[in-house]
Amino acid sequence: MPGLWLDDERPMPAEFTHHARTANEAIELLRTMEFDRISLDHDLGVGCGTGYEVACFIEEAALTGRMRKTRVSLHTQNPVGRERMRKALHNAYKFWTKGTRADQ
Repeated sequence: MPGLWLDDERPMPAEFTHHARTANEAIELLRTMEFDRISLDHDLGVGCGTGYEVACFIEEAALTGRMRKTRVSLHTQNPVGRERMRKALHNAYKFWTKGTRADQ
């Protein structure tokens, strides 16, 4: 089962198959592959974006029907970033659960 780990410092756990270190790397992987699980860090270093950008991409992809329901967890230690990502992902899960799409 493919899994995406987004983190610029922590090593990727064995249960994941793909390690992205920047928001752009993660988004590109999400555009081209399906994952059974995703785990996001928020703070990715100078010039690397944030996990919030990836959470917003997931939210939009769920809204437009471009991404199937996927288990997403947050492993960030940033409480403000965690809350922002949680809200975006909450919306994604609402879209997945209700089948709401922008073109409906």
